[in-house]
Amino acid sequence: MIVDRINKAARWVPTWAVYIVYMIPVPVLLYLGVTNGLGRDPVKALEHELGEIALQLLIIGLCISPLRKVFGINLIKFRRTVGLLAFTYVTLHLLVWAVLDVQSLERVWADILKRPYITIGMAAFVLMIPLAVTSNNMSIRKLGVVWRKLHLLTYPIALLGALHYVWLARGFQIEPLAYLTVIIALLAFRVPTLRKKAAA
Repeated sequence: MIVDRINKAARWVPTWAVYIVYMIPVPVLLYLGVTNGLGRDPVKALEHELGEIALQLLIIGLCISPLRKVFGINLIKFRRTVGLLAFTYVTLHLLVWAVLDVQSLERVWADILKRPYITIGMAAFVLMIPLAVTSNNMSIRKLGVVWRKLHLLTYPIALLGALHYVWLARGFQIEPLAYLTVIIALLAFRVPTLRKKAAA
């Protein structure tokens, strides 16, 4: 059975391998950037690519529970890895924007305050910080139920990330709207479970 094969393969794949594979795009994109392989505006292209990978990782993270509940595919061991990778790519996306694009701390703060899509993106990043900091076994043991509630922030983070992309794109563009639609669908899938937990 294909599900059994996937689960068996997942048990054998170490999480460090996922980190290595998913960090490969970083040096590749940097190389393309310095060799004019990212077009006329390599900084903007690099910024976009890093942000899009981060959003894809957030979606992958949201898919893990539905895959187990609906199809029996168990990828739970990779959820923390995917979350930390998403945080890494969001951080890189932010650094490229702040250091290579804006190049001024004063302008960074001005853009955060004046441009709603940047405000939304920064809010998502700030919400990700406590999740990244507590993504370790010691935090899970010490925080217990609080840890599980804290990591529910994943849901608004993903939604804010998608809204950031849609607002940034301006006008009707299919790709950002597709990301937003998928995230809304994945969040809607969780509503019955969240209601049961709230009523318990």
